[in-house]
Amino acid sequence: MLQSLSIQNYALIAELDIRFYRGFSVITGETGAGKSIILGAIGLLLGQRAESRMIKNGANRCIIEAEFDLTDCGMDDFFNENEFDFDGHTCIIRREFTTAGKSRAFINDTPSQVTQLRELGNRLIDIHSQHQNLLLAQEDFQLQVVDIMAHAQQQFQAYSACYDAYSNACQALETAEKALANGLKDEEYIRFQLEQLEELGLQEGRQEEMEQEARTLTHAEEIRTALWDAEQLLQGTDDESMSVLDALHRAEHSLSSISQLLPDAENLVERLNSCQIELKDIAYELSSQAANVELNPKRLDFVNDWLSNLYGAMQKHHVQTEQELISLADDFRKKLSLIDNSEEHIQQLRQLREASYQELLQQGRKLTILREKAARNVEKEMHTHLAPLGIPNVQFRVEVNSRPEPSPKGLDQVRFLFCANKNGKLQELASVASGGEIARVMLSLKAMISKTVKQPTIIFDEIDTGVSGSIAERMAEMMCEMGDDGRQVISITHLPQIAAMGSHHYRVYKLDDEEGTTSHIQQLAEDERVTEIAHMLSGSQLTPAAIENAKALLVHSHNAS
Repeated sequence: MLQSLSIQNYALIAELDIRFYRGFSVITGETGAGKSIILGAIGLLLGQRAESRMIKNGANRCIIEAEFDLTDCGMDDFFNENEFDFDGHTCIIRREFTTAGKSRAFINDTPSQVTQLRELGNRLIDIHSQHQNLLLAQEDFQLQVVDIMAHAQQQFQAYSACYDAYSNACQALETAEKALANGLKDEEYIRFQLEQLEELGLQEGRQEEMEQEARTLTHAEEIRTALWDAEQLLQGTDDESMSVLDALHRAEHSLSSISQLLPDAENLVERLNSCQIELKDIAYELSSQAANVELNPKRLDFVNDWLSNLYGAMQKHHVQTEQELISLADDFRKKLSLIDNSEEHIQQLRQLREASYQELLQQGRKLTILREKAARNVEKEMHTHLAPLGIPNVQFRVEVNSRPEPSPKGLDQVRFLFCANKNGKLQELASVASGGEIARVMLSLKAMISKTVKQPTIIFDEIDTGVSGSIAERMAEMMCEMGDDGRQVISITHLPQIAAMGSHHYRVYKLDDEEGTTSHIQQLAEDERVTEIAHMLSGSQLTPAAIENAKALLVHSHNAS
């Protein structure tokens, strides 16, 4: 329930603080006084888009804040899922935006996203404005009404899951069939490209090995000469020059001869011996490698051809590495495998689609049964509500017909058919009902739905358009009934019969001063209500008769409530 509303610097409102109460309340005021501005401010708290042009002239920032009492409203799940503080009772929503275009929102002093405001707002307040009467022409709205009355949420979720599975199966089949069609068209090309890549004998790391082999074969003579030269320097040659190993041997012998005289010499001898062993091993390795280096022009030609083909394939397929070519070849193999096994795969997908379709139909029929039963209840409820509203011979029928194909909403099409006369022809509601009849139908729908959807607050913005007299009084009584059981109903109205029925009455008005025009709202005391309702009856010229009539309306309304 909306407990209080605070507005600063929004449109024509400089500052406003007002409290609201349970039950049925009314808001009155001349056209253009600012009633729609207050609704716009509430809409911002419910997640509507904030625009800097709505900030009052001369101000830099707009702040709108509302406090709600959510005791026993069952909204703990929202606060837990979104990690907002909540004591089980109070919720404060604040919206701020500046002329610089910055906008911020808070739920219980925690920053929130606009999407979270919308989610919470849809559960807090139902604002029915005049343009919402157009919803009666929309099939989705009519279907939603029936589903609410059918209490079909659980069955609808089961259907939705089946619809998603069916849609996915259809998409998978369509994708596979397109892939097959494209694959068959490109099969010859793919096979040719794969054969070329397979001829390379691609293996991870082979490019590096072949490039190294190419370098070795290209410089084989140079490599072998260097190995021989190093080996000769270690082992010695036939000339008189001393080899490294000979020099080490002589040095070891010299030190051994004095090892008895110099104790440290023995350690040096051991180290020289180790050097000799290591150098002998190196010399042997040099000799072996030199022997293994061969001059093989044919092998070099083969390696160079392989590398040339590899680089050509990389350039052709616009890749940079051997691994990318390997991945490309794997992709070609997969495409060919799909082509080769496509018929079996597509047959499996067709079977899956058919199975999911049958499950979808089964769940859809269960939903249809609930809707058809609810449709009969809607017809009875609407007749009960509309007859006292000046349409005693109303005919109201809810048609539930099959769709040509399943949709995300089910297997059904719903149409509201209406006729205000006993023997008249039933036609689609939006095409035959007058403005006043549309208003009464919409109020009746809201009254019916409110018993099922436990929204704390319902706001009607001039739902009484096109009606007057006793019909307006009965509409007010219906809104009073909706305000029972702890719900809050607020009606913005121009009709004195409705204004007199409110337990609380607020007046919106404008004032002009040196700084400009500002809108205000005040809660009226009993004597102020008499004056306001008298003005609604007689206009700007307040007459004694209008005052007496206003008093009579209030007395009658209090007795009726």
